Amino acid sequence: MVTNMNEHVTIVEGQRDADNTHGLEAFVNTCAVDARIHRRDGSQITGREALRDAYVDQFSEGRCRAEIINRMEEGDWVIDHETAHGLADEPVRVLVAYRVRAGLIDRVHFFG
Repeated sequence: MVTNMNEHVTIVEGQRDADNTHGLEAFVNTCAVDARIHRRDGSQITGREALRDAYVDQFSEGRCRAEIINRMEEGDWVIDHETAHGLADEPVRVLVAYRVRAGLIDRVHFFG
């Protein structure tokens, strides 16, 4: 299945909306079953179950929210410059690269 850029952005937007409304299942369901998330600290999360486990507290406490500062798209990638709230006492500015394949996010890289 080939998705076009508009579909890539729609999928990434769906994940951001789930993040901002603290919808853990909607957030996880935007990802492939074997998705890999590369975190800023160098650690990785692999798979939907691990993703759910890693984010359950943050979502249940309602402390996550992201604002898009800028966005770029290239091929299978959507790259957002974001201000993330709820990760630390103060907002954190990060670059987040999302790779979308077959209608799901299968790779995420956090930088910054």
